[in-house]
Amino acid sequence: MLRLNRITDYAVVVLTQMAREPDKLVTAPQLSQDSNVPQPTVAKLLKELTRGGVLASHRGVNGGYTLAREPEAISMLEIIIALEGPVSLTACVDGAEGDCEVERLCPVRGNWDRVNGAIHDALKGVSLADMTSPATMFGVSIEPRARPASAH
Repeated sequence: MLRLNRITDYAVVVLTQMAREPDKLVTAPQLSQDSNVPQPTVAKLLKELTRGGVLASHRGVNGGYTLAREPEAISMLEIIIALEGPVSLTACVDGAEGDCEVERLCPVRGNWDRVNGAIHDALKGVSLADMTSPATMFGVSIEPRARPASAH
């Protein structure tokens, strides 16, 4: 099963919170309170997302974090790569060599690149702004389920 880590799921929750007011400077405690994600997790996410170029860090007494670009310019692929590294379905995609004992005989080796490329394109095609929009089903807005308040 292809599944993202829980930390990436939390990151999207935190980032969508930030994307609602993209120019607002926020801190880990504020984001933790607003998103119900534990503060140590938020602090870790903020550091990793800054390192990955998704967020900008502002130092000082009135410091905090902002999105590095407009929400429309931040893709889900970029967020996933910042937290989980390259998106690769198999060991032999994107020209990787030496990770498979049968790579020279494999009849589908090059085709995995096509599948991996399609997934990259799909993730590039969904922006952070898209993730802040209400989900719809049959043209009707779906209200998100309420998250239980966490006990901090």
